[in-house]
Amino acid sequence: MATTVTDTSHSETLPSLTNDEIHRYSRHLILPDVGLTGQRQLKNARVLLIGAGGLGSPTALYLAAAGVGTLGLVDFDVVDVTNLQRQIIHGTKDVGRPKIESAKDRIADVNPHIHVEAFETPFTSANALDIAKDFDVIVDGTDNFATRYLTNDTAVLLGKPNVYGSIFRFEGQSSVFATENGPCYRCLFREPPPPGLVPSCAEGGVLGVLPGLIGTIQATETIKLILGVGDNLIGRLLLVDTLAMQFRTVKVRKDPTCPACGTREIKELIDYEEFCGIPQAAQQEARAEVVNVTPAELNARIQRGEDIDLVDVREPFEWDIARIPGARLVPLNSVQAALGTFDKNRTIAIHCKSGVRSLKAAGVLLDAGFTRVLNVTGGILRWADEVDPTLPKY
Repeated sequence: MATTVTDTSHSETLPSLTNDEIHRYSRHLILPDVGLTGQRQLKNARVLLIGAGGLGSPTALYLAAAGVGTLGLVDFDVVDVTNLQRQIIHGTKDVGRPKIESAKDRIADVNPHIHVEAFETPFTSANALDIAKDFDVIVDGTDNFATRYLTNDTAVLLGKPNVYGSIFRFEGQSSVFATENGPCYRCLFREPPPPGLVPSCAEGGVLGVLPGLIGTIQATETIKLILGVGDNLIGRLLLVDTLAMQFRTVKVRKDPTCPACGTREIKELIDYEEFCGIPQAAQQEARAEVVNVTPAELNARIQRGEDIDLVDVREPFEWDIARIPGARLVPLNSVQAALGTFDKNRTIAIHCKSGVRSLKAAGVLLDAGFTRVLNVTGGILRWADEVDPTLPKY
């Protein structure tokens, strides 16, 4: 059953199309389910995209090409060279630029008839309702659980459809949440996973084309919502496995006990970082027993001849890309089993890629009674910046 976010009962109030637009959208206009009225609905629509990264890139490009009249973009990041493997709205020339600026330029090139409303700011509980209130559809292109729950609750409170997408390694998901009779994200995931349980794309990796697949699906669902055609992913979660090249859907029912869309207990936006346990992770980092050391400081101690057991808790495939001379590999998931290889009388310096996994490993050692534990902040990436610029960064 099609769900629409537009009112076609007063088609005379829809914006008209110029001759240039009629020519541009001619392949839409000859589609029976779009036609002139549908294209005018697209021009009249306002869609908010949270994130101009992996998912936001294809979504923004295809919505702009389709003629969605107003695109809102929320992003507070700059383009990094590692983004270019998947974030196709940006180019090499944009490295170092704000993603908002890069995305606006690319959208203007794709379709100069589109209006972009840019919000170069973090999407937070303080501004989410104000940013989203005047849009018809919210597209979730976020990459962390705190912002994902924030986006969901914003959509529920405002009564806006939330077109959801997520990606990890070779797998992705998509659905349409927060419609009048459909479930919301909290119906599916009532509580977030423990902090650090699910690695980020920076830690776990992602196939470059995967966000293209999921983002294009999100764009498709958004256009269907605007036009009121087809069967949306309302009440269904689409699962994509690119290794097996399988697409399947599972049913998701609206939960009457859901605090967001069921009981409506959530009447205002909360502290989502606290809800997802991020402050607790920060408190763990502040444990007095863990001594943080920068790569430059650690290198100075090594050069002075201090007896330091340098332990790399990354995965073997990361070890093959780059390694620090003198380190030994003990992947994080094997630290507990390898406790017998550590000497309590030696200083143990633990590093990973960026400092997240090393902190967890340090906690394992502390809990096992080791006291001379150093956490190398910034990991091998910062080591490459501060100590050895010949190391490849990934």
